[in-house]
Amino acid sequence: MARERSLIKQVGQKVPSRAGGELRVGIGDDAAVLRLRRANDWVVTTDAFLEGVHFLTAHPPGLVGYKALARATSDIAAMGALPRYFFLNMALPSSRAGRWFDEFLRGMAQAAGRFGLLLAGGDTTMYPRIALNLTVLGEVTAGRAVLRSGARPGDLIAVSGKLGEAEFGLRLFRRGLQKRKGVRKLLRKHLQPEPRLALGQWLAGTGLASAMIDISDGLSTDLTHLCEASGVGALIWAEKIPKVSIPAGLQRLGLDPLRLALDGGDDYELLFTVPRRQASRLPKRFRGVPLTIIGEIRREKTLSLLDARGRTKPLRAHGWDPFRKRR
Repeated sequence: MARERSLIKQVGQKVPSRAGGELRVGIGDDAAVLRLRRANDWVVTTDAFLEGVHFLTAHPPGLVGYKALARATSDIAAMGALPRYFFLNMALPSSRAGRWFDEFLRGMAQAAGRFGLLLAGGDTTMYPRIALNLTVLGEVTAGRAVLRSGARPGDLIAVSGKLGEAEFGLRLFRRGLQKRKGVRKLLRKHLQPEPRLALGQWLAGTGLASAMIDISDGLSTDLTHLCEASGVGALIWAEKIPKVSIPAGLQRLGLDPLRLALDGGDDYELLFTVPRRQASRLPKRFRGVPLTIIGEIRREKTLSLLDARGRTKPLRAHGWDPFRKRR
């Protein structure tokens, strides 16, 4: 018990968790107390982050802490909300309660500061492997949250950033190439993703996005989720997808940028739809992040991919699925 109290005290010292404003009572009591404002809706999401499933034992602990919070916060970005508070439930072996834990908290504190989040509470326990569960609360003007279910036939499909970069970084890490000269930049999306919070808030505030989702499981899978929620289909133009660039020295790995873009997960970019009549309002870039139209929503409830030769084939959801054999 003394050790658990020590860990909780360490969390409170390292990760922003002060009470004030809507957070009336934070960590240290049986539950948090939030005083809500009626003009806004609260957006709440939960996310699991498991050793051996979502991150590797070899990953730097500071980046594990950063990524754990970044990926959970990406769901807030996908709703167009402003992140406010989070809860952290963690299980870890006693061997990770020292230096590893300290570096983990340092990375999580960095993410919390960057995203404007305060720790409101959580729980700790011991377990043979590291298991994290985060709950993140965001705030959005009442009725302004962007849902997956708003896409309509004729809407254009757009994405932020480049796709497949995180999966490419993971492949390099698994091959032990992370220390190779010139590779560090290629690992950034995999190790330290940036949820597109400002973009999500802008899309929600302008009403430009009719539907939105973050790309966590891969474009093919997350587009399927969006289309199923909206009761529509989609046509994607393969040549328009902004793909990861593979340096000449790494092309021997035989990785296909299109497949990385379609099926790779962990990019945490935004996939959203825009009514065609509003498309001229969509900039080419938003605060330096490229925005690209890659397809259109169709009435037929099928997903198709149009290649450079004008051939159309079905687009299957082959992204991340925790219940399918891992890639």
